[in-house]
Amino acid sequence: MLVSTNTADDAGVYRLSDDTALVLTLDFFTPVVDDPFDFGRVAAANSISDVYAMGGTPIVGLNIVCFPDGDLPNSVLGSILAGAREKSLEAGVVTIGGHSVSDQELKFGMAVVGTIHPDRIISNAGAQVGDVLVLTKPLGTGVVSTGVKFEKVDAEIERKLTEQMATLNGPAARAMVAAGARAATDITGFGLAGHALEMAEGSGVTLQIDASLLPLMDTARDLCAAGIAPGGLGTNREFYASRVAVETGDRIIAELVFDPQTSGGLLAAIPPEGLAVFEREMAEAGASWWQVGRAVSRGPHPLVLR
Repeated sequence: MLVSTNTADDAGVYRLSDDTALVLTLDFFTPVVDDPFDFGRVAAANSISDVYAMGGTPIVGLNIVCFPDGDLPNSVLGSILAGAREKSLEAGVVTIGGHSVSDQELKFGMAVVGTIHPDRIISNAGAQVGDVLVLTKPLGTGVVSTGVKFEKVDAEIERKLTEQMATLNGPAARAMVAAGARAATDITGFGLAGHALEMAEGSGVTLQIDASLLPLMDTARDLCAAGIAPGGLGTNREFYASRVAVETGDRIIAELVFDPQTSGGLLAAIPPEGLAVFEREMAEAGASWWQVGRAVSRGPHPLVLR
C-alpha cells in the first residue's frame, strides 16, 4: 500500500510491480441535476476525478446503483447508465459491470481503477514552501445547485452548471503532471477550504489563498449573499473554520470556500519553474485555470484566506 487513508487522500494506491501501481477510488451520491442522462455524466466525471487528482490514468469502472423499483420507470436508470457510459468512454474508462440494490432514494456512482508509476504519484501531502497553487474550475456548484432547486436561476445558468460538473479533469491532470506538480487534490464535498486543509496538514505547510483571485460561477456570489446555500456549506464551516485564518474583508468569498462542490476542479501545488509548462499545456487543451495562492512555511493556521 503506497497511499492509504492516513492523509485523507483522494484515492488509494497499491503497488503491483516496480513500474506499475493501481489507483482505486469509489464515489456515489443522490441526483444533483434533474435530467437522468446528465446525472450519469456528472456522477461518472466526479468518480473518475479522484484518479486524475493522483496523477493517474483511469482505465476501468464499476457502476454502483441504488434504485427505487416501482417508483421510477426503468428508462430513468437506462438514461443514467447511458450518460455515465458516454462520460466514461470520453475518459478512456471501460465499464465492466457493477451492482444494484433496491432503495427508496436514488443514488448512482462508480468505483474506478487507474494506473500510475509508483514513483510518480501526486498525493495531497507533497506541497513545498514556494509552490504556486492553481485551481482548474470555478467555485459555487453547491450554491448554484441549491439555486436551481429553488428556481432562483435561469435555464442558461443551469446548463452551465451541468456542463461544468460534467467536464473531466483529465486535461488538468495531464498538465499538472507535465509541470511537475508536488501535490494535488480535487475539490468536492468538503469544499475548497476542507480539501486545501488536508493538503496543508499533510504537507506540513500553510496554504495562503488570495480571495480576490478565486473564480466563482455565475450567480454564486448573489445567491450566497441572498442566503441560498446547501446545508453542507454550514457543516463544512462548522467543522473547518477554526483552522482557517480569514484575513479578507470579502465575507461572501469567506463563505463560498466552504461550499461543497460536485465534480469540482483540481487544486495543485506546482513549483514556480513548472508554471509555464502548466500554462502551455492548459492552453493547448483549451482548459481554464487560475493562480490562487502559494505554499509558505507553516504558521499558526494551516490555511489563510487573504
